[in-house]
Amino acid sequence: MFRFVIRKTGYGVLVLLGVVTLVFFLFNVLPGDPARLTLGQRADVSSLENVRKELHLDQPVGVQFLLYLNDISPIGVHTMAEAQENLHYLMLVHLSKEKILVLKTPYLRRSYQGKRQVWEVLTDALPGTLLLAIAAMLFATVVGIALGILSAVKQNTWLDTSAIFASVMGISAPSFFAGIVLAYLFGFLLSDYTGLHMTGSLFDIDPFHGRILNLRNLALPAVTLGIRPLAIIVQLTRSAMLDVLQQDYIRTAYAKGLAQKQVLWRHALRNALNPVMTAITGWFAELLAGAFFVEYIFGWKGIGKITVDALDKYDFPVVMGAILFTAGIFVLVNLLADLLYAVIDPRIKLQ
Repeated sequence: MFRFVIRKTGYGVLVLLGVVTLVFFLFNVLPGDPARLTLGQRADVSSLENVRKELHLDQPVGVQFLLYLNDISPIGVHTMAEAQENLHYLMLVHLSKEKILVLKTPYLRRSYQGKRQVWEVLTDALPGTLLLAIAAMLFATVVGIALGILSAVKQNTWLDTSAIFASVMGISAPSFFAGIVLAYLFGFLLSDYTGLHMTGSLFDIDPFHGRILNLRNLALPAVTLGIRPLAIIVQLTRSAMLDVLQQDYIRTAYAKGLAQKQVLWRHALRNALNPVMTAITGWFAELLAGAFFVEYIFGWKGIGKITVDALDKYDFPVVMGAILFTAGIFVLVNLLADLLYAVIDPRIKLQ
């Protein structure tokens, strides 16, 4: 088990390194001057030069890349002043009068626009994205497994046909299109009946009472984000259940006189959950990373929305930090999924 975790962690680090390399060099071929975007169009030449030096923009691209890797790595070389100002660190050894080797949390730098640390920007937006992804995945999992079981049990009936048709429609509809349709129908045309709005975040701002929790704003973006994974889960559950229900031990369970509910929930479903678990864990990571358009359409404050805003402003540290953060979530969720397989199905061993 330990060797498996170490190996998967090593693969994850290589994936993150590839993501950082690709995005970093793509950003450096885009037009735009971060120093001028930071100071504004009326900034004088000397101020621009100072900012470029502070952000290491006066260095060759290769040197900038190595400096960024030094910042985001858990072990890095920094000056004492830089470490005290920007890092949460444990000093390992003095390398010179100014340089020290430190063990630290990754430093994602500061936003060009707001001057805040990127980690603070992301952690402020993370609860909104997490809540949205969890709500969407709960909706997709509960409804998807239920419809998949119903479709398998009622194979070749109108219920089965309807579930398959609906799942195909759900897979085919892009999230941004479904979001626009749902926002227009339920947040505008039928707003008087549903009580829902086209846009809104988790908290509404009231001039007299401050922030007010409004969970109704979660409904439309969660359903929109959960439509595609729901469709996948329906089809995977149906297919896995049909395969399991043909096994000899299921017929034996029926022959012993067990009720259909006992056979389905205690024997069949558990052994059919492996492909479904793969879909759930994979889609949960994708929902965290892929809620960009949904958050933007519904005005939901989350990592996706701040990333889109940062792209519009060419705020490289925020975009880079958000991409690195979501890639890390993918790696972590995939590792946890592999470990969960052995818990759900004892026949699987991690070797």
